[in-house]
Amino acid sequence: MFGLPDQQRCCSDYFYDGMGPLFTTKRRSHPTNSGASPFFIGLILLELMVASLKNKQTPARLNDSISSLSAGMISETSNLFSKGVYLMTYVWVYENYRLVDLPWDSPVTWWTAFILVEFTYYWLHRMSHEVNIMWASHQVHHSSEDYNLTTALRQSSTQKVLTFLFQLPAALLVPPAAYSAHYQFNLLYQFWIHTELVTSLGPLEYILNTPSHHRVHHGRNPYCIDKNYGGTLIIFDRMFGTFAKEEEKVVYGLTHPLNTWDPIWVQLCHYVHIWKTFWATPGLTNKLSVLWKGPGWAPGKPRLGRIEDIPKVKYPEPKYDSKASSLWSVYVAVHFVLGVVLYQELVTVAKGLTTTAMLGRVMFVVWTLVCVAAIMDRKPSAPIVDFTRCLTYVLVDVTTRLTGPPAVLLPSPLMNAMLAWYLLSAVIWGINLLKPVFKGKTLKAE
Repeated sequence: MFGLPDQQRCCSDYFYDGMGPLFTTKRRSHPTNSGASPFFIGLILLELMVASLKNKQTPARLNDSISSLSAGMISETSNLFSKGVYLMTYVWVYENYRLVDLPWDSPVTWWTAFILVEFTYYWLHRMSHEVNIMWASHQVHHSSEDYNLTTALRQSSTQKVLTFLFQLPAALLVPPAAYSAHYQFNLLYQFWIHTELVTSLGPLEYILNTPSHHRVHHGRNPYCIDKNYGGTLIIFDRMFGTFAKEEEKVVYGLTHPLNTWDPIWVQLCHYVHIWKTFWATPGLTNKLSVLWKGPGWAPGKPRLGRIEDIPKVKYPEPKYDSKASSLWSVYVAVHFVLGVVLYQELVTVAKGLTTTAMLGRVMFVVWTLVCVAAIMDRKPSAPIVDFTRCLTYVLVDVTTRLTGPPAVLLPSPLMNAMLAWYLLSAVIWGINLLKPVFKGKTLKAE
């Protein structure tokens, strides 16, 4: 690739695929999203089991966990259309504009990559909190009011471009293989620190980013705001004055909670807020400041706003929790799991799909996540939207079976079970939608 030495070409063929160390390559068979999912699911279930035994209560709520995983899945769909582009650009810059030739197999090269990745991540992360237009993408990750391993997967679908722009200058120094490997490690490391089960790591707290430090980062207590930006290390926070030790019990989430499970609104809400604020703010300079200063800025305030404007909270704070009945919770859980199955099928066969087929799959997966959220939010539109979705699945599945290859490439028993479930779901919604009609006719007859 681009004339790179064989060792670098071998490793630089790996493309980042999102939630952790997910790599693919056109030349070799390596674990993909499908291969890494059991790792995440296993750790999430382990955390759930240990927390249940230890505290006699679960660390996660069904609705919040589904919301976090939905955000991650929506974020990942963008990789289906841009996979490899970022790394290929990095390789091109390295091949044509690198300032030095660091030996690919030298410890100096790999330590340089490790420190540079961490340093770059620190400033990217810090700017994502201190620049309003960047916060618009990053706030997705902070929107959960719970703190567990599913929170780690709550990611933005728009932050990848900013991440890439911050990473690209490293191509002037670090070989693609070394940078890619350490970038993956940095992200993978951050998965496990999203937990309340680990209290302290002793002396390692002075060097590493730990669950305790990252709990502070996710807090909306005033002492937690804009603190602890590190990825694997905490040393840059200590150096640049952004470190805070965990003190009082942390209250998680945004300073102004979203109070919805809608995965699309979670991704877009702050962009809408910026748009409205931009046009409502007088003066061109002030309008530009809305974009480039902190989320808490307003005319007459410091660049990052005033800490006293942060709503004071004290654990335990009430959380948004539009509870559904046990039966509807089961319904939601089953449809979400089927959405995950369809998403995994999409990732597995993506390379062989046409753009139309890929878009169709992406749209149905996102439609599923939106419907699941609407049911959990108890929106009035949920019945008709989900009825339409289930009926669409049935019609597409039956039509493709009769006219050619199936719409999705899954084992026949699973396909049959899914068809039966979607048909049953459509019937359930159809009956619920028709009830008021029949009831109205009965009253008129009387």
